[in-house]
Amino acid sequence: MFGSLKALPADPILGLLAKYREDSNPQKIDLGVGVYKDEAGHTAILKCVKTAEKHRNDTEDTKVYIGPTGSPLFNDEMSKLIFGDHKVLSENRARTVSTPGGTGALRVAAEFIKSCKAGATIWVSNPTWANHTGLFEAAGLTVKTYPYYDHENKCLDFDGMLAALKEVSADDAVLLHACCHNPSGMDLNQEQWQQVTEVAKDIGFLPVVDMAYQGFGTGLDEDAAGLRLLANNVEEMVVCSSCSKNFGLYRERIGATTIIGKSSTAIDIAYSVLLSVVRVIYSMPPAHGAALVETILSSDELRSQWHQELAEMRNRINGNRQIIVDKLIENGVERDFSFITRQNGMFSFLGITPEQVQRLQDEFSIYMVGSSRMSIAGIAKSNVDYLAQSIAKVL
Repeated sequence: MFGSLKALPADPILGLLAKYREDSNPQKIDLGVGVYKDEAGHTAILKCVKTAEKHRNDTEDTKVYIGPTGSPLFNDEMSKLIFGDHKVLSENRARTVSTPGGTGALRVAAEFIKSCKAGATIWVSNPTWANHTGLFEAAGLTVKTYPYYDHENKCLDFDGMLAALKEVSADDAVLLHACCHNPSGMDLNQEQWQQVTEVAKDIGFLPVVDMAYQGFGTGLDEDAAGLRLLANNVEEMVVCSSCSKNFGLYRERIGATTIIGKSSTAIDIAYSVLLSVVRVIYSMPPAHGAALVETILSSDELRSQWHQELAEMRNRINGNRQIIVDKLIENGVERDFSFITRQNGMFSFLGITPEQVQRLQDEFSIYMVGSSRMSIAGIAKSNVDYLAQSIAKVL
């Protein structure tokens, strides 16, 4: 059976990480992997998570299955975190299930969409997270793209995006990034969200919102504002959320899929299908990460501590955007990189050629994806001078 298989190329980001680890240059910089890092280049466990974990270890008395839906308390707290005080909750039109990370949430959403319509088409931004296309196609969906990032002008191609969305069919799905767009860092403003919402409402396509970075952009409520606007105006919607970044729970693999229906009766029917999807993929979700999140969100003290730690991460990333732009200017770079400061979240396209990206790797041990997408969290006060000097040299 295995003899017919042919080796597939390694994931480019995972391949970059392997090369970085093997590099002996003491000045090496990893701008490839999409995880938050502190000034020391370490992805530490949040203090609020440490406290919640101790509580979990002290009180947990069983390892029995928690059921396909996951923890009801986690699902309830995640719904409130996503929607705030929103009518979809007061009208009982939303249902949430725990999933193995944000990727699991997206796969559950994809399989659910396929249950609604076999061979359905889902539209994703160009560019989008590299794994979106693969996981949607693996679920049997047809993937098409709409314009999003203008590489030449380093800005959002909103006119192109809106024109494309107006041509989407009513029975298609459209994937939207709630905030901190991966990989461009370019987000819709509230006026643009309003226009997208009007198109979605007029056409009737299904919005699928990927929210992997709530709290990493401007703030928890601000980052969910576009999503909440959509939910206020459309009858059906899917939200895929992740606790990997904002809680630092990368390896715990905990996220959520939330579906919104026209009525409480309609959503109960859809929910039964959603649970059937879960049952045949992984049957029961992991419990540990969900227990930590629900402990934090249901405690005034821990929630406040989490807000503070989240703000520290967000402010460090935003500060890194400004400092790299300033350092490039200091090193005599005349090209305008100020667009970096107008973006949100972990990522940005530096806007250099693949050849220049390769030179940064070969000559200076600076690692980023060939598209020049860099992880802003990899920048630190200790390496930003070397990074700016190296970029100036390849330019």
